[in-house]
Amino acid sequence: MKDSQQNLNTKILLNINDKIEKKQKENIQNYKKENKENIQNYIDEEINCFSYNLALQYDKRTYCQYYISLLKTQHNLLCAVFNNTDFNSRIIKFDLFFIGFTIEYAINALFFSDDTMHEIYEDKGLFDLDTQIPIIIYSTIISYIFNSPLNWLALTNDIIISFKQDNTKYNILIKSRKLVKILFIKFILYFIISTLFLLFFWYYISMFGAIYKNTQIHLLKDILIGFVVSLFFPFEMYLIPGLFRRLALSNSNRRKECIYNFSKFLQSL
Repeated sequence: MKDSQQNLNTKILLNINDKIEKKQKENIQNYKKENKENIQNYIDEEINCFSYNLALQYDKRTYCQYYISLLKTQHNLLCAVFNNTDFNSRIIKFDLFFIGFTIEYAINALFFSDDTMHEIYEDKGLFDLDTQIPIIIYSTIISYIFNSPLNWLALTNDIIISFKQDNTKYNILIKSRKLVKILFIKFILYFIISTLFLLFFWYYISMFGAIYKNTQIHLLKDILIGFVVSLFFPFEMYLIPGLFRRLALSNSNRRKECIYNFSKFLQSL
């Protein structure tokens, strides 16, 4: 009788253990499924900014997929045309693209001095690429400096992602109102500064065109070359961060975490 009772207790315990083990497996599967769905809900910018541990666990993209995501999120034209999932206004992204072209146009015109006019005269109006390359490089760099604060004011993706990743529910309504207020101020400043830029550049380019009528072709060639270079440069530059990122995510250690952070720094340039 005692042996049969022990056998019964053993069977009950085994049954309970089986149920517990089954429940644990279900919980693990549900956890994995839930996290997989959550990862799929993240946009490219969020995945690209994952911490090292999160990226090591969840970022299973190939090098090419990561490279394409950088082009979609960082390239001015591709981001405006193809990226519909970020938290930036599409109209403002197109506006930034055309303002960037206007800034580069005006900066190029600023580099046309008396010496430049004299060289054009000596070359009998021929376009000398060797002479114009320094102007193209300098104007591209200065245009980038002018565009950076405009990008910071106009693009809302980073600040909305930070708000989204804030897991604290304390004063969420106050935080949301503060976010709307910050975005409103940034947009107002963007439109004021961009309008002032456009008015100044329109006036300067109009005066330049009226005074130096014979240099318009040279100026236009400089602008087109510089603008094409600025459009194609990211295709080469963004090849580099992916190399460091894939190396860092091959396995986990402290040194590779530093490599991963360096790749994040490169992708932000």
